[in-house]
Amino acid sequence: MKYQTNLREEEIKNRLRHDYFGAYDATPILGNIDFAVALPALPLHGVAPAPEDREYLLWAEAKKGTSHDIDESLVQLILTIGKARTFDRHMPPTFLGAFDAEKIAFLPYSDIHDVFYQNDFNWNVKPSDHDTREFRQLMETVRRTLEKDTLRFRLDTDSEELRQFIRQNFIIDKANLWKLPINKTNFTAVYAKWREAVRPSIAIDWEKTKKAGIIDADFYLADLLSRQNITLREKLYVLLRETFYELDRKIDGMGFLNAKRADFKDDGRAHTEFWNRYERPPREEYWEYIVARRDLLVPQDVRERKGSYFTPRQWVELSQQYLSDELGEDWQEEYDIWDCCAGTGNLLVGLTNKYRIWASTLDQSDVDVMHDRIANGANLLDSHVFRFDFLNDSFDLLPDGLREIINDPERRRKLVIYINPPYAEATTAKTVTGTSKNKAGTAIGNRTHEKYKGIIGKAGNELFAQFLIRIYKEIPLCRIANFSTLKNLQSSNFSDFRKEFRAQLEKFFAVPADTFDNVSGQFPISFQMWNTEQEEIFVEKTGTFYDKKGAFYKEKTVASLDHVPRINAWIKQFDKKKGAIGFMENPTPDFQNNKFLNIASIEGSRHNNYLYINRDTLFVGSIYFAIRLCISPNWDNDRDQFLYPNDGWASDTEFQNDCLVFTLFHGQNRISSTQGVNHWIPFSEAEVGAQDAFKSHFMHDFIRGKLPKAEATAESQLQIFNVDTPRPRTGEPLAFSPEATAAMDTGRALWQYYHRQPGALPDASLYDIRLHCQGVKTSKSGKTQMNTTSPDDTYTTLIKDLRARVAALARKIEPKVYAYGFLK
Repeated sequence: MKYQTNLREEEIKNRLRHDYFGAYDATPILGNIDFAVALPALPLHGVAPAPEDREYLLWAEAKKGTSHDIDESLVQLILTIGKARTFDRHMPPTFLGAFDAEKIAFLPYSDIHDVFYQNDFNWNVKPSDHDTREFRQLMETVRRTLEKDTLRFRLDTDSEELRQFIRQNFIIDKANLWKLPINKTNFTAVYAKWREAVRPSIAIDWEKTKKAGIIDADFYLADLLSRQNITLREKLYVLLRETFYELDRKIDGMGFLNAKRADFKDDGRAHTEFWNRYERPPREEYWEYIVARRDLLVPQDVRERKGSYFTPRQWVELSQQYLSDELGEDWQEEYDIWDCCAGTGNLLVGLTNKYRIWASTLDQSDVDVMHDRIANGANLLDSHVFRFDFLNDSFDLLPDGLREIINDPERRRKLVIYINPPYAEATTAKTVTGTSKNKAGTAIGNRTHEKYKGIIGKAGNELFAQFLIRIYKEIPLCRIANFSTLKNLQSSNFSDFRKEFRAQLEKFFAVPADTFDNVSGQFPISFQMWNTEQEEIFVEKTGTFYDKKGAFYKEKTVASLDHVPRINAWIKQFDKKKGAIGFMENPTPDFQNNKFLNIASIEGSRHNNYLYINRDTLFVGSIYFAIRLCISPNWDNDRDQFLYPNDGWASDTEFQNDCLVFTLFHGQNRISSTQGVNHWIPFSEAEVGAQDAFKSHFMHDFIRGKLPKAEATAESQLQIFNVDTPRPRTGEPLAFSPEATAAMDTGRALWQYYHRQPGALPDASLYDIRLHCQGVKTSKSGKTQMNTTSPDDTYTTLIKDLRARVAALARKIEPKVYAYGFLK
């Protein structure tokens, strides 16, 4: 072993600096990153580069001792970087690393840089807590990359190999120390700095130009892909012409070139100062990638409104394979293809017959990017790439060749509309609750929306639905191959849409949404193939779901369920609004809203139904609670709907009892003795060693079958359940399954431990016990939140055991959820 196991972390870092990184600067401090190695800060003309412009070779996580999992340390480092967004302030390094007293590992930063641009990933967790959901999620995301690309060395046996690796890869080029290279990994970070330094010096009203579809990213690309202040790619929308920018070039009726011009306010001083730091242009091998990924530089609101999206390459290839399987191997020779929301054209990459491919998009700048890509080898025709506002423009404005296809019924039968349209909608969750306004400029107000809003209902708020309905209504007989969410297949807001959009769904697959840069959330994005010549209202279809890596995940049936009542209609029939021992909030019946489901001591104020839980509704309330929470939400079930069940649940007393125990010990049961009498303690004082008497023995008595006679008759139970099978005879205690018994025993041990603590509240609920042992913190927004961990090791062991027992009980309940029709 190279270093002693009892060395402090700081001493290990010092020894690494001395033993391996003496030729470099290994002293920079970058926030919470433990260890950073940079090229020596040699001055340019006597001026050293600013700290944020240093060229870094390594950012690493350091650990003392030898027992650390190197992959976990790398994931912790990724979380640290992502949380602080260090790459926005400093140039990303060549490598990420992790080490302890025994070993060191290196991972090329470029292999994982896309991870930092995930949408809807919660970076605001403690990186050192390896038990969080976010840590596990990130580990799963990068596990394959870590296994394949991480270079690992032992400090005892591999010392010379490690030195050789550093010499070969941590290269010092004195001629270029002061010029920072730009590549496909860091061009977005440089853009963020460019926006601060150069953008304000350009004589443009950016708010007005943004409304006109001109964005600053095109000026940045003109700068980046230039040499001596002359843009090298002549087909880009904006070109740098030494001392000014040229854009919106057009040939007028007399054959003269007309163009707009944008000058610098400061004669280009800020521009010159900024670009003196960086090498321009990047290596030519990166040009096509940078131009194709222009979408990474487009503001999110513009991307939502106009669909400046990039379809991941693996899903492009898979969709084209599906097209080939459905239409035949020679389909590209037989069918014309039109991407009417093409962006920069990446969905068309891989298609072979450029004479039958058409591409249109809303922004002229995207058209120019496609023309530039054609000039550099893209398999498209200039004359087949054009600006067209599909949701507003008349088909009379189409190029002659495409217009002829649209106007000929026989040729339309051989037309595939192949699109990944924008998913923006006019409303948000805040709009629904009345705390915000509709998203300006998204789905409302265009010609297609005005024309079809009366027949497609709420679906008209969605841009992708507008594309689909116009294609279906105005280009009949064609084939449609579209990427979209599954809303058009299963959302209740699309019920009117499905009545009008009567194409036959021939085939579909679905993949995780967070594999798309422009999409947030854990839900499916699907590729759907429609035959508009065959008329049918969509009811259900089985498709293939793939994981993030493109591997088979499952076969799953997706159904519209338009005429199937939901679970909330079922639970409402039991609500008597009397004698409540607690209140259950019943949110919209799908997985994405399960986070709002809870049981509390007082009735909430959200715009949802609240079930009054009493002795008559305790079982049905527990069933509702358990079946909605026993299956973990996942990207593939996010939009699945909970349904009105069949009657099988009513005669299954073991199922009912399992659901009750699950409800008692689940974390979303937020009953608290601080908000009133706690009726939910399932034990007696003697069982848990309470320091005083409980105010209520309701739950303990209920479990033992000790109910008042008037309310415990078989006749009463028949009336409650509205079925022919009664509950067990009055006075009999509930019989628990082995799984439920194990949860009760583990819960009892937790209560016993709590009641041995000084000052324990006699009537403490599970929530009160968790709050006592875990404590609270104040978030940045000022909200008080329970901590996710506890310094009390005994409590931590007990609560983990209880959660494991509840999870086992959930697995037992899950098959009954489908058997009794709560989920299809």
